[in-house]
Amino acid sequence: MLLVLVLGLLTATGPLATDMYLPAFPQITEDLGTVEAQVQLTLTSMMLGLSLGQLIIGPMSDALGRRKPLLVGVAVFTVTSVLCVFVPNVTAFIVLRFVQGMAGAAGAVIARAVVRDLFRGDEAVRFFSRLALVMMLAPLLAPLLGAQLLLVGPWQLSFWVLAAMSALSFVVTLVWLPESLPEAERVRRGPRELVATVGRLVRQPRFMSPVLTLGLSFGMLFTYVSAFSFVSQQEFGASPQTYAWLFAVNSLGMMAGTQTNGLLVGRVETLRRLGVGLSLALSSVLVLTVLSLAGVASLWTAVGLLAVMMFSVGFIMPNATVTALDGQPVAVAGTASALMGSLQFAMGGGVAALAGLTPSGEASLVSMSVVMAGAASLSAVAYVWLLRAKRASVAG
Repeated sequence: MLLVLVLGLLTATGPLATDMYLPAFPQITEDLGTVEAQVQLTLTSMMLGLSLGQLIIGPMSDALGRRKPLLVGVAVFTVTSVLCVFVPNVTAFIVLRFVQGMAGAAGAVIARAVVRDLFRGDEAVRFFSRLALVMMLAPLLAPLLGAQLLLVGPWQLSFWVLAAMSALSFVVTLVWLPESLPEAERVRRGPRELVATVGRLVRQPRFMSPVLTLGLSFGMLFTYVSAFSFVSQQEFGASPQTYAWLFAVNSLGMMAGTQTNGLLVGRVETLRRLGVGLSLALSSVLVLTVLSLAGVASLWTAVGLLAVMMFSVGFIMPNATVTALDGQPVAVAGTASALMGSLQFAMGGGVAALAGLTPSGEASLVSMSVVMAGAASLSAVAYVWLLRAKRASVAG
């Protein structure tokens, strides 16, 4: 249980950093004298930082062990959180968020690698489901906390809280997280070896198909995360506090999906659980797209359908993650986890940015839902590839 709490705190750093300041997007836009699209780039730049950071930190953790890179990453994240308080303009904010994302990648990639070091198969799925229960409290509480902080002070308070949480993570890691990768199993790779290892992983359908399923589904999710603050407040007239509560309700949907998935472990095969999640996701966002294009979607209709989408993500993420990593040897677990996480966040940031490519430069319910439906459809295509790769490996 202690390991769940420690890894949960580490993996919660990313959701906290992305979600806590979401209610303040309109205020940040005004305070920094910029436009909505530029403020959304602070979120996209963090996602790209998370993507690049994992490619660097994952192989580093295979060579040096898990603890040292993790402690350095958490320390840098703490410092950049403080620096975000004092940004003079949106350009500096975007750059700092990129660095913050690179540092925050340590918690994301190493937590997965630790689980891979210690668990396999359904046992790993159970652990990921328990870990997700702790981790999901972050997106549930972060916007609520951010909205309440706006009632007592400026948006910069969110970054002071982030700095405090990151400092706590450093102490917890230093005191309670043991090294999970023995020295005998550490592998130092030069640039050529790293490129060769990544090349082998990319050429494996059994690895790439679940990675693409996960990454495109994350793109669907992140489109919602980055756009719904503007959509709910400016298109439907919700207050920052109302938006935060709606976001929390949808996060509860994701938590419920994660725990339902955990209850089905051992009863329903992993790929079937993944298929159920993808079917629910695609159905909900397609309905939302049709209603938004027809101009009949209300705020509450959108929230209900988005809650179903979030429930489905609770199935997709743990099952796709385990499917991708389970067939990899421990020696490349960090690199595989890094490549998976890197592609996940790169696709998340890239897909989400498409929602703002409108004539006005602002995301709308229509643009948000269309992009989400496209990502969900492509994720389903990757799942079909996964099933074919699975059948081919059995036949072979």
